[in-house]
Amino acid sequence: MTHNIADILSEPEIQANKKLIDEIIINFLPSNHGIQEIDLLYNMMRDYPLRPAKGIRSSICLFTSQAFGGTIDDALFTASSLELFQNWILIHDDIEDESELRRGQPVLHRKHTIPLAINAGDSLHGRMWSLLQKNHSLLGAELTLDIINEFIHMLNETTEGQHMELSWSQNNDLNISQEDYLVMCTKKTSWYTCITPFRLGNLIAEKKNINTNKFVEFGTNLGIAFQIRDDILNLTADSKYGKEYAGDLIEGKRTLILIHLLESCNTSDREFIESFFNNNREFRESNSKKLLDLISKYKSIDYATNICNELSDKALNEFDTIFSDLPDTRSRLLLNNITKYMVSRNW
Repeated sequence: MTHNIADILSEPEIQANKKLIDEIIINFLPSNHGIQEIDLLYNMMRDYPLRPAKGIRSSICLFTSQAFGGTIDDALFTASSLELFQNWILIHDDIEDESELRRGQPVLHRKHTIPLAINAGDSLHGRMWSLLQKNHSLLGAELTLDIINEFIHMLNETTEGQHMELSWSQNNDLNISQEDYLVMCTKKTSWYTCITPFRLGNLIAEKKNINTNKFVEFGTNLGIAFQIRDDILNLTADSKYGKEYAGDLIEGKRTLILIHLLESCNTSDREFIESFFNNNREFRESNSKKLLDLISKYKSIDYATNICNELSDKALNEFDTIFSDLPDTRSRLLLNNITKYMVSRNW
């Protein structure tokens, strides 16, 4: 079954929580300054948070807290900090990938130069830790430190995964295995999109340092499926997707689709693929249609879709195992629907 924004992320509880999160972030971030240059910095810091976003990570954190017997209020600062993490790391990610669009608009560094965008991302990063500190009066020192440690772990995993992916492109490495790709996805995507938001919600609800490892396998499979789905959408979705069409190919990203193509193609097709990635961005832009034709020829999107579906089924079964003993609440239902949406979205 296909799930889209209209029938899942438009649920009234999700919309209400997203509004709360947005209000916390915008009210928390500085809005203006008498010094012109700092005023521009503040506007840049607010740019990505003000763009329309799904708020998946914050929703997972909030509803997991509620499903395990906690409250939305106790998780609000943490969930908002997850959204700040998402925003500052995307600023840097867009620079590193030489992206053009983010959420349907020009990326921050195209609007304001790379140095200014890097600094705005750094500033937003610092505000994330400041917002997390507000948990001290709400949840106490010990739990606040546990939450901060979860963020540190998430940051380390994410940057390690990002470094793997960037290194492959930087070194023009076309001998990446599927196993390499799965490790990279686990680090870059699974930890900050799935594992940590679930762990944080559970941690806040229980208000003690519990065994949160039960979310790792589930979150790993869900996160990889989410990333593969994102890779597929980059080559198939319409303008609602909000990113540059075929941007992954133009940016030289190593995806499961590309790995399968390289493993399946004949010698002459591989020579073209190697020349494609050996050339500059302008060449890749003008020759992306031919590469897309090869992807179609070798049915690489079909292959990636099958792997995505297998991982999705595993994740959904693991969700049932983890949440089966909990009361059949609205928050548990919404979490289940969000999980399904993540692996079957069409934009």
